[in-house]
Amino acid sequence: MTNVKKSIFTAVCMALCVVLPMAFHSVQNAGSIFLPIHIPVLLCGLLCGWSFGLACGIIGPVLSSLFTGMPPIAYLPSMLVELAAYGLITGIIMSNVHTKRIYADLYISLIGAMLAGRVVAGIAKALIFSPGHITMAAWVTSYFVTSLPGIIIQIVLIPSIVFALERAKLIPVRYPQISRNQ
Repeated sequence: MTNVKKSIFTAVCMALCVVLPMAFHSVQNAGSIFLPIHIPVLLCGLLCGWSFGLACGIIGPVLSSLFTGMPPIAYLPSMLVELAAYGLITGIIMSNVHTKRIYADLYISLIGAMLAGRVVAGIAKALIFSPGHITMAAWVTSYFVTSLPGIIIQIVLIPSIVFALERAKLIPVRYPQISRNQ
């Protein structure tokens, strides 16, 4: 993809960082359960690369906080660290993993980034944002147990979106058909 097309996709993902949480936050605690703001950031990193994913992971939640108050300013710094890590890591892994199977590339990148982002966010919370107040049990509960529905949604929805965009010819196919004789 050209940088112009990547910029457009990134802008759309940043807009989704504002719109998706609005749809989910009508239900109490839906943001921490369904993780709607994670979807466009992860998608941006997968489609556009690490630099655009990183930008989306930083700018998207800031815009959402400014326009809607979600996430609240108190939670914004730790979310910025987590979402920036998601965008950065999905882009890095996706650009370096070439298994010749799009499903494998997507899931390795997606799950790797989801795990790494949660570890980075937990470390940042434990050392910077809430030193001495975060236990391993609290980290596991908030980043894995409470958010399990969101994790499942991301694992199912994001690859489906990538395939739909490929079929619509909005993004290039990662592995064009190789001759069956080879």
